[in-house]
Amino acid sequence: MVRTSRFRRPPGLVHVVAETAAVAGAGLGVYVVLGYLGFLPRPLFQFLGLAAGTALFPLRRRFPDAVLPVLAGLTGLVPVLGPVTAATAYTVARESDRARERTRLLAAAGVLVVVVAAAAGPRLGPGSMPYGLALGLVLAATAVVVPGLVGTVRGQQRRLLRALRERGDAAERARLLADSEARIHERSRIAAEMHDLVGHRLSLISLYAGGLELSLARAEPGLREEAVLVRRTTRDAMRELRQALGVLGPLGRDTGSDALTDATGTRADIETLVAESGDGGIAVELDWTGPDLDARPAPVRRAVHRVVREALTNVHRYAPSAHVTVTVAHDEETVRVAVRNGAPPSPAAPPAELGTGRGLTGLRERVELLGGTFDAAALPSGGFRVAAVVPAEPGDAPDRVTGPAAGGGDRPADAYPPAGAPERRTAEVLTLVCGLVTLCVLMVLGIAFVYAAHPDGRHHGPPPLPRVGDTYQEVGAAGVSDNKAVRAAATGHEPPRPAAAVGCVYPFNGATETRPGTLTVARYCFDASQRLIAIDRFDVPSVRDAMPWETP
Repeated sequence: MVRTSRFRRPPGLVHVVAETAAVAGAGLGVYVVLGYLGFLPRPLFQFLGLAAGTALFPLRRRFPDAVLPVLAGLTGLVPVLGPVTAATAYTVARESDRARERTRLLAAAGVLVVVVAAAAGPRLGPGSMPYGLALGLVLAATAVVVPGLVGTVRGQQRRLLRALRERGDAAERARLLADSEARIHERSRIAAEMHDLVGHRLSLISLYAGGLELSLARAEPGLREEAVLVRRTTRDAMRELRQALGVLGPLGRDTGSDALTDATGTRADIETLVAESGDGGIAVELDWTGPDLDARPAPVRRAVHRVVREALTNVHRYAPSAHVTVTVAHDEETVRVAVRNGAPPSPAAPPAELGTGRGLTGLRERVELLGGTFDAAALPSGGFRVAAVVPAEPGDAPDRVTGPAAGGGDRPADAYPPAGAPERRTAEVLTLVCGLVTLCVLMVLGIAFVYAAHPDGRHHGPPPLPRVGDTYQEVGAAGVSDNKAVRAAATGHEPPRPAAAVGCVYPFNGATETRPGTLTVARYCFDASQRLIAIDRFDVPSVRDAMPWETP
C-alpha cells in the first residue's frame, strides 16, 4: 500500500473542485480535438468513460492504490481520459513517501494501460491488436510514466525542503535554548552572590540584634521591644530575600520556606491557597476546568502556584474586602490562570508598606520563559485582573523570537509567512497548467498518429485498385479515367472486347513500357449497368523520336 505524506494537510473543498474542473476541461479538450480529426470511435462511450474517470479523480489522495489502476484501465478503453490519469499519477507520485511502492504502482498502471489498449484495439481502438498495442504505449508514456516521474521529482524536492526547514528550526530552537540556559546560569550566579553577601550581612544583623535583646532585657527593659523589632525585621528581610532569589534561580529549584514539592500547583494546592485566603477574611471562590496538573512538568505547576499566590497576596494588601474569583482552565495544550477581584465596597485604607512591583515582574518573566503570556491590569469597574497562559508542555511550545530579528515584537517566529509565498504558489500553478497542456498536445498527436497509420483509417496510402464488379463511380474514385492518347495507341492493337461490354476506359496510369518498342496498356470494360466486367492488359507498339546522334 502506498503511504502518502502525513505532513501535508488535505486540501479544502474549493481546491478539490478547482483541480477536478481543470482536469475535466483538459479531458474534454482532447475529446473535442480527436472528434474533429475523426479519430474518436464510439463518441458516447468515450464521453461516459471521461465522466466516470472524472468522478473518481477527487478520491486519488485517499485511495491511491485503487484509483490509479482503475483510471489506468479506463484509459486503455477511453483514450480521452488520459489527462485525468496523468494528473492522478502526478499527485500519487508527489505525495507518496515510499519509493519502492510508488515505483510498483506506477509500473503496474503503465502495464495495465498497454494491456487493456491492446486487448480493446480490434473493437474499441484503431482496429487491430498491434495498433492497439502502439496506442497503449503512447498512452502509458504520456498518462503514467512522464507525469509519474515529474511527480516523483517534485515530491522529493518538497521533502528535501521540509527536512531543511525542520533542521533550521531545530538549530534555532537549540540556539534559543542555549541562550536561555546561559541566562538561567547567570541569574543563578547572581542569586548565589546575593545570598552570600547580603544574606551574610543580614545574619550578622540578626545575631547582633539577638545579643542586644538579651543585654537590654537586664539593663533597659523599655528598649527591649525595639531590639525585638529589629531582629524580626531582619528575619523577614532574610525570608523575602530568599523568595526573591528563587525568581532569579532556575525554575523548579526555588529557595525559601515554600520550595517546590510534588503537590505544588495541583488542584489541591490551589484549593489550599484559596482556603487560606478565605480564612483571612477574603470572599474568594475557585473555578477549575479540566483535569488536574499533577502530570504536568514542575515549571508549569510552579508558575500556576506563583500566579495564584501573588495575586491573592495583592488582594490581601490592597482590596481585602473585594470579592475574588480564581479561574484555572486546563486542556491538552495550555493552562489558563486568572485571578480577578471586583471593586471593594468601601475605599480601602492604604497599606502600611507599598510594594515594589517586583512580584508581577517576576511572574511575567517566569511565564514568558515557559513560552506563555502574562497580563495584569486594572479593570474599568474598579477591580484588578491577573491572567497567565502557560503551555502545558513547555518543550513543545513554539519559540518566541524577540528583538530586531523578529521585528521588535513578541510574535512567534512561525507566524511570519515565508517571503514570496504567493508568487511561488502562482508560478507553481502556471507550471502545472503548462505541463498539463503540453501532455494533452503530445497525447493528441500520438493518438492521431496511431489511428492515421492504420490501413483502415481515414488517412492512409493510395486507394485500392479497382476490382471486377465495381461500379463506374467506384472505379473513377480509385483514380481510373480515360486517356485519349492511350486509346489511340490501343486502336487496332487491342483484343476483342467482351460481348456484354458497352464501353471501355483506357487510363494513362495503366500504361507501362515493358521493353523497347512495346507499351503495355490496361483496358477497363463496363456493361449496360455500369459495372466493371473485365480488366485486360495487352501490348501495343510504342513510337519515339530519334535522338540527334541517332540520325544518319
